[in-house]
Amino acid sequence: MAGGSAIRGSRVGAGPMGEAERGEAAPRLWISYWCAAGHETRPSFAAEAGDEAPETWDCPRCGLPAGQDKANPPQAPRNEPYKTHLAYVKERRSEAEGAELLDEAIAALRERRGGA
Repeated sequence: MAGGSAIRGSRVGAGPMGEAERGEAAPRLWISYWCAAGHETRPSFAAEAGDEAPETWDCPRCGLPAGQDKANPPQAPRNEPYKTHLAYVKERRSEAEGAELLDEAIAALRERRGGA
């Protein structure tokens, strides 16, 4: 095995590609966002798209939404608890309707089993 280099096509001391090979970098604009926990995030955007920067940004440290107003950051979204199928059914039907449907289902089952 000649050379023993694990990375083919590279040599010791080879640097990253320069500006001439990549092209010019677009002018950047850094915008500060603050979350309710007080963390600041400064993502960069292309300067020409600065007017189109999002109003909120997810905080990479805690995951809360962050806004551009430090004194008034957006509140965390309220998580709805998990609902079971039965909870959704109870929202759509009253107890009386549920009892009626159950009686119909039991009657149909008894009829299929031979009228027991």
